[in-house]
Amino acid sequence: MNALKDTRISMLDLVAVREGGSVADALAIALRTAQHAEALGFTRYWLAEHHNMPGIASSATAVLVGYIAGGTRRIRVGSGGVMLPNHAPLVVAEAFGTLAELYPQRIDLGLGRAPGTDRSTMRALRRDRVESEADFPRDVEELQRLLAPPQPGQQLIAMPGAGTEVPIWLLGSSLFSAQLAAQRGLPYAFASHFAPRLLLQAIGLYRSQFQPSATLAEPYVMIGVPLIAAPTDAEAEFLASSTYQRVLGILHGERSRLQAPVPDFMATMHPQERAAIDDFLAAAVIGGPDTVRAGLTALLETTAANELMLVCDIFDPALRLRSLDLVAAALTR
Repeated sequence: MNALKDTRISMLDLVAVREGGSVADALAIALRTAQHAEALGFTRYWLAEHHNMPGIASSATAVLVGYIAGGTRRIRVGSGGVMLPNHAPLVVAEAFGTLAELYPQRIDLGLGRAPGTDRSTMRALRRDRVESEADFPRDVEELQRLLAPPQPGQQLIAMPGAGTEVPIWLLGSSLFSAQLAAQRGLPYAFASHFAPRLLLQAIGLYRSQFQPSATLAEPYVMIGVPLIAAPTDAEAEFLASSTYQRVLGILHGERSRLQAPVPDFMATMHPQERAAIDDFLAAAVIGGPDTVRAGLTALLETTAANELMLVCDIFDPALRLRSLDLVAAALTR
């Protein structure tokens, strides 16, 4: 059996602003990429919420979901995710309920419990709100209720939103969301594209504790995969240096625009920096067609994931599309 052929492939876009480019350029590139992914048969295209980062243009996530859904026809579009502590559940329900009415059966609502930003920006987003560990499960439950058909006597109704039953996913890089997704019978997406350390433990916990629900009869696991594909391993490694530079900046607390690739970037790094980048990208698949196929197959054999969510940060937009072409070809070989 071809494991890749039987696995759904999707894409997560942080809408990178490239060095020398503009936010408008980044948004246009995201739409072209989504249209290309749709043509290749990808299942969904998600946008990630981040704030106060000069190299990422996806802060207004619901607005971007509408932009991408409006420019495509079939592919599911959603958030990967909305950082729920930054928003009141009613506001999220109304925004995604509106999207669901505009684009029926095409909208996903992925939820995270991290702020997706630094402390000062978090305070600006939340004002005086103090978050506790109990808030996220309570807010998820409230969102489920707001998106469900209204019940007799229900006083708070999301309009639009009520009755749309937008699919809710829980996202995470730790065990907390894995347990909550299992308890509530929701699909689970693990953020192995930037925090792979607990991947196997989290999805094992999710599967072992899963309780069937009206939403989902069996566990459903999606994993994030940094992906750089090129005709040769050498070219893929060169193109991946843009991602390496971004990761190094994150590790040093320095956020910048996506940089052009440079030759032999990793060779210039201190051994500790190389090790840190390798840890961050432990789930990455980087290489030519055979390497990509082998890497994705190995991930599936290790995780038994139902779906792979690719994160493909390549500086040249045309080469990014080519990378997706190579992945699609690997599915059918």
